[in-house]
Amino acid sequence: MKAYKIAVIPGDGTGPEMVREGIKVLETAADRFAFRLDFTHLPYGGEYYLEKGEVLPEGAVEELKQFDAIFLGAIGHPDVKPGILEKGILLNLRFALDQYINLRPVKLFPGIETPLKDKGPAEIDFVVVRENTEGLYAGSGGFLRRGTPHEVAVQESINTRLGVERCLRYAFQYCREHGKQKKLTLCGKTNVLTYAFDLWERAFHEVGAEYPDITRDYAHIDAICMWMVKNPEQFDIIVTDNMFGDIITDLGAMIQGGMGIAAGGNINPAGTSMFEPIGGSAPRYTGQNIINPLASICAGGMMLEHLGEKEAAAVVEQSVMEICATRIKSLGAGRMGYSTSEVGDLVAGELHHG
Repeated sequence: MKAYKIAVIPGDGTGPEMVREGIKVLETAADRFAFRLDFTHLPYGGEYYLEKGEVLPEGAVEELKQFDAIFLGAIGHPDVKPGILEKGILLNLRFALDQYINLRPVKLFPGIETPLKDKGPAEIDFVVVRENTEGLYAGSGGFLRRGTPHEVAVQESINTRLGVERCLRYAFQYCREHGKQKKLTLCGKTNVLTYAFDLWERAFHEVGAEYPDITRDYAHIDAICMWMVKNPEQFDIIVTDNMFGDIITDLGAMIQGGMGIAAGGNINPAGTSMFEPIGGSAPRYTGQNIINPLASICAGGMMLEHLGEKEAAAVVEQSVMEICATRIKSLGAGRMGYSTSEVGDLVAGELHHG
């Protein structure tokens, strides 16, 4: 029986509750499709930081490299200054583990409401491939005369040919394997950001020449935001830089029904990848058993596909879709019509019997 080593970081707030239900569904999938998931729980998050005075212990990154994947809950603690945990865990792991792709499906499931008029599951079904380790998030910059009336703050966007090209190549290959329209749209701002996106645009067409079966498309970031709302059906796969990707994936979460269903993967195709719900830790709901676990369950499904268990991943998604279409009243915490654990039971039951 094939076995996979999975590091679990439940994190903060409602993260552990969401992870619990994700694992419940993952274990059901493993039983049905005859593979094994060996989970190792790690305590990193706000409570660990407050107790130990460090975000991650020495050797944590090297330890995580030994796992096949990381299953993450949520990071964010009300007693920890914003940015400490996000930079120390999320960004640190993305960079240290070279998870240079952020993969975000934007898919509206049957039964889930979208704020877009006259749009449904047939129109809202695309994927954003976001470069995940460069751009404005590389942390290059600094202050001059900080704290004075003449203060200067500089934050530079770092775009390397290596980083851009490997992201584009992943996107073209992903489009070839998963795209319905076989169309890849580059999201940029070539009319203003003339250095960074000159590199992106040139590399896009040079790499694209190796994929003659993929239609190349381009749109400015502002136009992308407009068309995601007006005509989302025109998109198949979108590829973009770190900052623009961060913006449009949150917009994507809203048009697919909200953060309660949005899942993502931080991918290193040759190393350890990390999968997580897109929403935050929602500490005000901690321990109430009312948080929506579907995003965590969907993140688990993405993890299974990445591990090569494609049939199991497809059935997990189908089970979530069935529950959304027939049982869930709303994606909001406390408005689902079921508790957190009951939603996990419903998906696991559908997966087991479906």
